[in-house]
Amino acid sequence: MPDAPAREDTRAPIDASIEALRSGLRGTLIDRSDPRYDEARALYNGMIDKRPLVIARCADVADVIAAVNAGRDAGLPIAIRCGGHNGPGLGSVTDGLVIDLSAMKGVRIDPLARTARVEGGATQGDLDHAAGAFGLAVPAGIISTTGIAGLTLSGGHGYLTRKHGLTIDSLLEADVVLADGSFVTASATEHADLFWALRGGGGNFGVVTSFLFRLYPVGQVFAGPIVFDQAHARTIMQRYRDFLPRAPEALGIFLGLKTVLSCDPFPKEHWGRPMCLLMCCYDGPEEEGRKALAPLLDALPEPWFNWMGMMPYPAVQSMFDGLYPRGMQWYWRGDFVKALPDVAIEAHLDQAARAPGELCLMHLYPIDGAVHRVAPGDTAWHCRDATWSMVIAGIDPEPAKAGAITAWTKAYWEAVHPHTLGGAYPNFMMDDEGDARVKAAFGDNHARLATVKQRYDPENLFRVNQNIRPAT
Repeated sequence: MPDAPAREDTRAPIDASIEALRSGLRGTLIDRSDPRYDEARALYNGMIDKRPLVIARCADVADVIAAVNAGRDAGLPIAIRCGGHNGPGLGSVTDGLVIDLSAMKGVRIDPLARTARVEGGATQGDLDHAAGAFGLAVPAGIISTTGIAGLTLSGGHGYLTRKHGLTIDSLLEADVVLADGSFVTASATEHADLFWALRGGGGNFGVVTSFLFRLYPVGQVFAGPIVFDQAHARTIMQRYRDFLPRAPEALGIFLGLKTVLSCDPFPKEHWGRPMCLLMCCYDGPEEEGRKALAPLLDALPEPWFNWMGMMPYPAVQSMFDGLYPRGMQWYWRGDFVKALPDVAIEAHLDQAARAPGELCLMHLYPIDGAVHRVAPGDTAWHCRDATWSMVIAGIDPEPAKAGAITAWTKAYWEAVHPHTLGGAYPNFMMDDEGDARVKAAFGDNHARLATVKQRYDPENLFRVNQNIRPAT
């Protein structure tokens, strides 16, 4: 249906603010009359269709300041779009302003200081590519198309997390445009309360235009998928559960219940068959990696295939990119998991067997090791005693399957949720889960986050997110 016309008396200040923004923007302003509009508004999750009033593709920090001021003065809801990878589509907003940082993708590596200055629109792949040239990396992500901003602000975990912690544990400072249009740098010594909140509190406090990360030496890694018949998943999950606490922290290894896709490069004889995945990445030489994995693999049945080998770290980071292109239907739910008792394993196996499509999955990402060496109150990410961050994702290319994958995901989550810690990684939450789930995601840190919100965004301008309301 066409958009309803706004009343003339309310539309005038909006038009004035937009025109002022248009005249002063170094980047590009795209409205509904622009032939690029549909492409510009398209989201990673094809299940979500939003129609912003205008999209400001910012070229620099000055553009971001101008866009924040224009949106605030016009009374428009504002969404921040960085990498554009957000599952619930929170990088856009109907009838509002999208501040799009995707053109701000610069990455500068200081190999001597081992730091990376990363602009807010950069993807994980942009950072991996730049840092990898120097044999350096940040612990973050498993898909290179993921935006570094959204991943970082909600915590960030990946293959190197057991050894080096969450992405936020490598964050040294952040440049931020606040709701009043001012610009600050947040670090341990400047705006320390804001710096604390940015490390896990999401995009609630301002627009982060750049990050400064600590880097770690990471060169060739021993990595790849090991795939088993899902008929053995009970044994594999039990052995994995018991193995992880004593596994070397250099070994990142997540478990998945999913289906072998009916396409190359997977062996054709296994197409469409349910599988149990161990996706491994050992930060070190092959001989050490094989030794680290031996206590687990020696206790398991023969896999269908084992594709582990030595490769550059950016290669393992981008290994799954082609399997999850933009525009597919997505519905996901997450939870933090501390223990995996046999009763929980049975619930997983029962629900995984009901998957309505080949792309549907459950992953358990380990967040132990170095993550546990940071106190729950040191950053906004509070769940420092969990063992895994779990995601259940219904995924399908066909819009007609949206209802089926949503129902499956919800049923799966409801079956295993009693065996979890209750809260979830905010990036694994949808927009329909309610305030109680948001509060559970931040746990004991929620009240402090609300106080920081009151200081830096008292009018809740930045609310198109997993929203933390200002303290009253």
